[in-house]
Amino acid sequence: MAQETGGTGLGHRSISMERVEKGVFEVTNVRGGTMRIGGGESADFTPVELLLTAIAGCSAVDVDFITVKRAEPESFVVEASGDKVRDDDGNHMDGLQVRFAVTFPEGEAGDKAREMLPKAIAMSHDRLCTVSRTVVLGTPIDSGLAQT
Repeated sequence: MAQETGGTGLGHRSISMERVEKGVFEVTNVRGGTMRIGGGESADFTPVELLLTAIAGCSAVDVDFITVKRAEPESFVVEASGDKVRDDDGNHMDGLQVRFAVTFPEGEAGDKAREMLPKAIAMSHDRLCTVSRTVVLGTPIDSGLAQT
């Protein structure tokens, strides 16, 4: 098995999930972080909401790392949305969007951050964000039974 690297660097990633009850699972990462996901009957995030979260979160981290070098934001809100559809390709998301609403303080540093913001969003979308790049490229998924 490949060595887990975690964090934001290159290398292998994995999570494990264990069933808690019908449609509810506890997810654990290699660093010990946990969360519950559900099928929509509880307040827990659904897998589709986690996909939107992953897309928005990945880009948000990229954009934050780039712009904060110029100025600390006064507010930083990211929203992700899309439509769950069913067609000849089965269930999937369509019309995915990520929108940033970021404000920076007045002054030279804030001006530099505002100027960099659209570039940072484009850089994240076009090459930096592993999650959105994986979705855009359409990476195949190998699903099957675990080896015992």
